[in-house]
Amino acid sequence: MTNLQSDTPRQPNQQDDEDENLDLGALIATILNEKYLIASVALIFLALGVFKTQLTIPSYKADAMVQIEEKSNALDALSGVMELMDSPPLALTEIEIIKSRQILGAAVKELHLDIVATPKYFPIIGKAIARRFQAKNLTQQVSTPLFGLDQYAWGGEKIQLDTFSVPDSLIGKELVLLAGEQGHFTLKDEDDQTLLEGEVGKPIIKKLDNSEDTISLFISSLKARKGTQFTVTRKPLLSAITELDKSLTIAEKGKKTGILSFSIEDPSAARAAKILNQVTNNYVKQNVEQKSKEAQTTLEFLDKQLPTVKEQLEAATTALNEFRTEKGSIDLTIETEQILKSVVEITGQLTLLQQQKDELRGRFTEAHPTVVALDKQIARLQAQINSSDKKIEILPETQQVILRLTRDAQVSSELYTALLNSAQTLRVAKAGTVGNVRIIDGAVLPTEPVESKNKLIIAVSLVLGFIVGVGIAFIRKALHRGVENPDQIEKHLHIPVYATILHSNAQEELNQKRKKSGKQLTGQNFILALQDKDDLAIESLRSLRTTLHFAFLEAKNNIIMITGPSPEIGKSFIAINLAVVLADAGKKILLIDGDLRRGSCNKSLGLNRENGLSDLISNTITLENAIRHITAANIDFIPTGSIPPNPSELLMHERFIELLETLGKNYDHIIIDSPPILAVTDAGIIGRIASATLMVVKSGQHPMRELEVCAKRLTQTGVDVKGIVFNDLPERKSGSYGYGYGYGYGYGYGYGYQYGYKKSNDVDSDK
Repeated sequence: MTNLQSDTPRQPNQQDDEDENLDLGALIATILNEKYLIASVALIFLALGVFKTQLTIPSYKADAMVQIEEKSNALDALSGVMELMDSPPLALTEIEIIKSRQILGAAVKELHLDIVATPKYFPIIGKAIARRFQAKNLTQQVSTPLFGLDQYAWGGEKIQLDTFSVPDSLIGKELVLLAGEQGHFTLKDEDDQTLLEGEVGKPIIKKLDNSEDTISLFISSLKARKGTQFTVTRKPLLSAITELDKSLTIAEKGKKTGILSFSIEDPSAARAAKILNQVTNNYVKQNVEQKSKEAQTTLEFLDKQLPTVKEQLEAATTALNEFRTEKGSIDLTIETEQILKSVVEITGQLTLLQQQKDELRGRFTEAHPTVVALDKQIARLQAQINSSDKKIEILPETQQVILRLTRDAQVSSELYTALLNSAQTLRVAKAGTVGNVRIIDGAVLPTEPVESKNKLIIAVSLVLGFIVGVGIAFIRKALHRGVENPDQIEKHLHIPVYATILHSNAQEELNQKRKKSGKQLTGQNFILALQDKDDLAIESLRSLRTTLHFAFLEAKNNIIMITGPSPEIGKSFIAINLAVVLADAGKKILLIDGDLRRGSCNKSLGLNRENGLSDLISNTITLENAIRHITAANIDFIPTGSIPPNPSELLMHERFIELLETLGKNYDHIIIDSPPILAVTDAGIIGRIASATLMVVKSGQHPMRELEVCAKRLTQTGVDVKGIVFNDLPERKSGSYGYGYGYGYGYGYGYGYQYGYKKSNDVDSDK
């Protein structure tokens, strides 16, 4: 006999291009087929976003503004060289000063920010419930505990700790404060050991057992039910400063404006304003103290220099008077007076520069740029003095002496006067030091919380949920490599696809009706070819009927076997409806349920399975007792019969072959619904007898590797696979085959007995 198709399956070609090109239609189809999964994930994320907004505690933002003014140093009166020493304060420098431990640490200590005392709320939702209660609580009462959990705070509870000091071993540890009756309380450690007991409004100091360490505690107010727990912690000072630093925002408004903007957010409006005002006040106070300290340092230096300069002035004046008394009145020439004036001016500047250098040595090294600059100016002035000295040497001796004495007297007089004026100026400045920082706007109590980001959170949650849902859909698609295009099968296996059976919604409804009927067999059939002859799936089977007509022109017999790789792919649906379609063409058809393990064709036909194929092979009944005529479908049917313990051995019996030969003489076609080939060997036994074997493949259910193994196993058992029926093909979407069916497929083929061995569904997943 000539076989319609005898090529053996080929190995997959790595150069096949079905996966090489990105199919936009396939991507869209995947999203559409997984729309319920994507929508579910998006709704879950949306619910989480809404839940998050309900748990978010509103915060209040307080702000302040400070101006930094440029102000010269008190020593500027001595010389313009001080411009090299002090530069105007930079905003960045001042911001770092504000965020120093000196400023923030003082605020932490003064406001007790290192003491944390909060009610203990029910996990996750406790704070939200308490916040809602407080918003509605006009009488300022404490909420009734929910679920009988009176150890948690449910709204209205308050506590104020003014003093709380603990040993180093307890710093950073969460202690539990238990509210009692009439203002009494108990403080316990992490091991539930009582540390102290006390009363609100009374300071308590207690030594720890067997230790010199003490705990001091003062609670000014406590509002809670008896049994309510509070968490009390003394934070490390550095940790509290770090937290304040992170919550505080400081920035310069504009560029080089010298105006700093302060802001801080906190769940408590009063606390936010109080913290910000404390920080700005500490900054201003520090600035004033620093300026006062600078003036005091300079004043101390001048007070040390004044007696020395006064002595030099008195000595120079005495020497000049004695010389004039001895020599009498001496007139200076115009040239000598000019030299004298120049020398006095230069010497005065030189003296002031040397005094400034002496002061700077207390703060800088000799290599400091300011000290180096002073040395250069001193050297330049000294060179000018040396030049003047050479001019003086050519004068008459009397003129030289009087010039030097007059120079010393005038220089000492001017220097003493300048230092005296500077000292007096510094005393006045020190007494009225205001610093170069002033508060423009202090922090006020915010009345409205910071605009929440609830809408943004909800929107982001929804978008993120959609993205995650799409990602999951594509991951499932990537993990499941089920063949969804029948062309791929022909390319890989070289086996023709005889028909593509479209998905039928009508068959789904029939399946639901059959399931509702349960095990009650009333003779009602659930055959799509009888219930809806115009269904597209039935039309596809009519196309298959035409193909089979030509395939059987030179066939060895009229037996057709229906098999497939695995269960639940619609073999029974194809077998039953193909039989009806062939009968409609005037053929005499016999349908045999050859699945002696889990056969279920009788369910769709509304019949029982007794007195069937297994009984015929066992020769316990006659052929007339086994054949059932289905009047509505005009076909004959042989059910599985009783479930045997050895189906494979029973099918290999000679009586089975003889039975088929006898039946073949009375029918145009015999259709046998067999078990899946990868689950059991029964299909290989039946297929060797049949003239044509049709392998049913469900769209999206099978990886290509599985189909290759299936075809190879059938070929190895001597079965001639005529063609493939591509079943349950979804409607085309975006010009491409449908996607998304049969995810989660595994390679474990379980296929046991329906009765007495393994329970399963009544039908072989008709569609």
